[in-house]
Amino acid sequence: MEKPILEMKSITKEFPGVKALDKVTFSVKRGEIHCLVGENGAGKSTLMKVLSGVHPFGSYTGEILVDGEEQKFSGIHDSEKAGIAIIYQELALFPELSVYENIFMGNEITQGMSINWNETITQAVDILKKVNLDVNPSAKIKDLGVGKQQLIEIAKALKKEVKILILDEPTAALNETDSDNLLQLIRELKDQGVTSILISHKLREVLAIADTITVLRDGKTICTMDTHTENVTEPVLIKNMVGRSIDNVFPRRENIKIGDEVLRLEDWSAYSPGLGRDILKHVNVNVHAGEIVGIAGLMGSGRTELAKSIFGNPDHYRLSGKLYVKGKEQNFKNPHDAIKSEMAYVTEDRKGNGLILIQDVKQNISLANLKEIAQNGIINENEEIVIANEYKRDLNIKTPSIEQKVRNLSGGNQQKVSLGKWLFVKPGVMILDEPTRGIDVGAKYEIYTIMNSLVAKGMSIIMISSELPEVLGMSDRVYVMSAGKVNGELPIAEATQEKIMELAIDY
Repeated sequence: MEKPILEMKSITKEFPGVKALDKVTFSVKRGEIHCLVGENGAGKSTLMKVLSGVHPFGSYTGEILVDGEEQKFSGIHDSEKAGIAIIYQELALFPELSVYENIFMGNEITQGMSINWNETITQAVDILKKVNLDVNPSAKIKDLGVGKQQLIEIAKALKKEVKILILDEPTAALNETDSDNLLQLIRELKDQGVTSILISHKLREVLAIADTITVLRDGKTICTMDTHTENVTEPVLIKNMVGRSIDNVFPRRENIKIGDEVLRLEDWSAYSPGLGRDILKHVNVNVHAGEIVGIAGLMGSGRTELAKSIFGNPDHYRLSGKLYVKGKEQNFKNPHDAIKSEMAYVTEDRKGNGLILIQDVKQNISLANLKEIAQNGIINENEEIVIANEYKRDLNIKTPSIEQKVRNLSGGNQQKVSLGKWLFVKPGVMILDEPTRGIDVGAKYEIYTIMNSLVAKGMSIIMISSELPEVLGMSDRVYVMSAGKVNGELPIAEATQEKIMELAIDY
């Protein structure tokens, strides 16, 4: 029997107050696609950071063997020399530089004391062919879509003659087409002898591509399953991930009571000066108290632009049409005006725009409504602590303390902090933009339960989501957008994935 290409034995890694990994064992066969799954905070990313040298030898206990030889990586450079490359969810590209400059960054082709740019471009073209990417190598990264940027990250890894490719949530920000293309590329790389380790919360993707699946929970190895010889299903994975069965991923709502109209858009349009074109075109939507209205559509359809245009227009679009809140026409000049009218917006980019990662939980929760806990311009810190602890309890935010820096929390708990921040402004209408992106099935269930409890109390939720099962599982009605327009409205009883996709594609 061939030895595994990778063995990690009894890996233990501790941070102050937290044992992130507890004697984890992890073994990968040569040339396979091995998926690593688990709830946020289970230890997946930490394990891969140990493997890639981000957490160097000496900061953990246990052994790493590659091709049977023990490795003691002091940094990423050492792991790269051993043929290991890691690609994070947040891509490490230079947006102002060209494709070829990014591919060869740190591995420049030199001629004497100078860089041989002609050879660099020639080799870049060859590498781009390997990842099935047809782009001008001189194009700037900032001008390419996220899907193409993800392929360029893989091209960088292939330039380093990678043997083990680690991909951390590679499809989290991709649309369905780009996700399918990426997964197909991983299959092709397998045929070329590249071993891949894939971290993903998208269990359908995992089951579609994995040869082997390892589940981590609470920093421990729970099981490893061979998808070719075992009956591995979503319920089986979920039970191993969360330690219990979740019979209905989307919790049921009982005694649904839809109230009066609280928000209405009439002939709502928006022009983006930066893009030089219309991004919203004659949109008509309405939202009632106590309902969840889903907004579906492909990437670029205008969903997030719609949310921002409603919430005080922070990107300064040129707006036309009418916006009514509780029957009164509004003309919000900024997000503060929207907040005063009991509106809230939980952004899709919680790390970039939703939270201040270097601040703690309590500071983030109070951030959008400081006037509530301030007297004469001075924050009442005792009251801030009381409020933060209330939301920690009510939202089940898993953190050692409200003094914990938000950057140290898992994705699901960061999302709960973001929710707490906006619940503190006591909104009547909450816009949730990709509310469960990048979080695990257990945390998703908790977010869904919170959403149900909010609308049961009379709040209205506008939910933007790229995951059609989520749209169908949580919405009362669905608007489908395409190219800045609303192509249709579906009562949930009539909505199907096929009908939504038909409306989402602008022929």
